[in-house]
Amino acid sequence: MHNPKITIDTGLVRRLVDTQFPRWRGLPVSPVAFGGWDNRTFHLGDEMTVRLPSAAAYSLQVEKEQRWLPKLAPLLPLPIPTPLAVGGPAEGYPWHWSIYRWIEGETAKSGRIADLNVFAVSLADFLVALRGIDPTDGPAPDEHNFHRGGPLTVYDGEARQAIAALERRIDAQAATTVWEAALAATWSGSPVWFHGDVASGNLLVEDGRLNAVIDFGTSGVGDPSCDLAIAWTFFGGESREAFRARIAADDATWARGRGWALWKALITVAGHDANQAEAERQRHVIDEVLADHCRWA
Repeated sequence: MHNPKITIDTGLVRRLVDTQFPRWRGLPVSPVAFGGWDNRTFHLGDEMTVRLPSAAAYSLQVEKEQRWLPKLAPLLPLPIPTPLAVGGPAEGYPWHWSIYRWIEGETAKSGRIADLNVFAVSLADFLVALRGIDPTDGPAPDEHNFHRGGPLTVYDGEARQAIAALERRIDAQAATTVWEAALAATWSGSPVWFHGDVASGNLLVEDGRLNAVIDFGTSGVGDPSCDLAIAWTFFGGESREAFRARIAADDATWARGRGWALWKALITVAGHDANQAEAERQRHVIDEVLADHCRWA
């Protein structure tokens, strides 16, 4: 989904900042260690970041974050990004973009976490707090967040096509069973806030503990089961159980969470863009999801 005609680099960021925010003209610009895929992120001085959507689909998220993050932040137990300014299209770059306050921390990896069970509980507490915020007028599932928070049926064809493509590489029958169980576990609750992309790259660790949650581009109000995918993409064993117990997911919500994790892993492995390491990682996710279903079915 990245537009190859647009080069998003420090030179572009430098020009955008200098022309639209001259008060920050003297601050150095440099790429962050992990700049992301949907958006490209750069340091601006020591206390700010510049975040630019890499494609039109992601540009829909800029206004949403600018509007809602300041309202969500005071009600959450951990820091989230603080928007400082919004820039407009210029210098050949066609979309709006954002400047945020820098948040200390490194992306979550097992070696950086002191106690994974404690980490899982802290994340669950954050998501429970997020769900408890008044959802009135919040963004409903749509193109801005790729239908996170909506029914899994929107990805039914895509998931089944991936299962068929991977028939000789995975247990296709088991994958179909898990997917159909997720579809059958329909949601009928009241809409609540969800993050939409709870992944290790969006969780910051400092001193061995969860320190912040970033990238609310796919956030919205609706079914929060999409936020459970981290249970299979990052947690396992005791930490997965600690996460489930703390977030108090019932069987149907857990089943839909499996569905979200399975769909993303399936299309990644079946696609042509994933490198071998990523494909193997997603194969492991598929195995974990299928095994978890067998355990609880």
